[in-house]
Amino acid sequence: MFFAGLDIGSTITKVVIKNQKQICATVIKPTGAEHRRLAHKVMEDALAEAGVPFEKIDYIVATGYGRINVPFADHQVTEITCHMRGVNWLFPEVKTIIDIGGQDSKGIKVKNGKLSNFIMNDKCAAGTGRFLEVISDVLGVRLEDIGELSLRSTRPSDISSLCTVFAEQEALLRLSEGTPVEDILAGIHKANASRIYSMVSKINIEKEVAITGGGAKNIGLCKALEEKIGFPAIVPPEPLITGALGAALIAGEEIEKISADELKQRAKERHLEAVTFFDDESNRGRT
Repeated sequence: MFFAGLDIGSTITKVVIKNQKQICATVIKPTGAEHRRLAHKVMEDALAEAGVPFEKIDYIVATGYGRINVPFADHQVTEITCHMRGVNWLFPEVKTIIDIGGQDSKGIKVKNGKLSNFIMNDKCAAGTGRFLEVISDVLGVRLEDIGELSLRSTRPSDISSLCTVFAEQEALLRLSEGTPVEDILAGIHKANASRIYSMVSKINIEKEVAITGGGAKNIGLCKALEEKIGFPAIVPPEPLITGALGAALIAGEEIEKISADELKQRAKERHLEAVTFFDDESNRGRT
């Protein structure tokens, strides 16, 4: 049996196809504006990687910001639950999850393999991937390089503002004063870590802690967070897929509740659409 989880986040879309023993395929793509078309495309890519026809997928769960835009999903589940389930499957010892996404950050508590509490920052870009994107643009540094570069700092700059707009102005001011870029980035990471730590502390941080989401790929931010919480954190091998993995795990459980006849009927009713995307630069179509 095969089941799938799709996590359509605000900036990145992830798919996991799994059987009862292992993960068979993972696909990670930028989300873009056309959620429904993207859902069909990433599912096609995942099926090709797994070597499984769509008709063999027994159950599909959608999660994330755009979960309502997956027309072939059998069920929708909130990203909080799915992230918790994915991390718990990978690291059963984890009690606190810090998820740093493109548009929000979350603190999730796990107790005996179940969600016990959570908190979110979804009204301000501070403490999110968007915040770091803005700063990387201002400083002229590639987003994927800012973590490593910040580790070279010997004197982190003091960034007092946690507002994205004011932090951007403060970073520009530090540049004009001749502050090295690595010191500004280290200061930005410290400020971001302080914001995230303050939020997650409200639900009581306990060992072990896992950091997930795009922010987990930033070694400088992870180091700053570890300094705030006072001990090392666990980062999954691919921290972007925990939500999709959790959705796939839930899909596997839902299969057990459904008769074989109903599964066959669901498979007949689901279908993938052939889609064409357009490259804005070349205006050439691609499927």
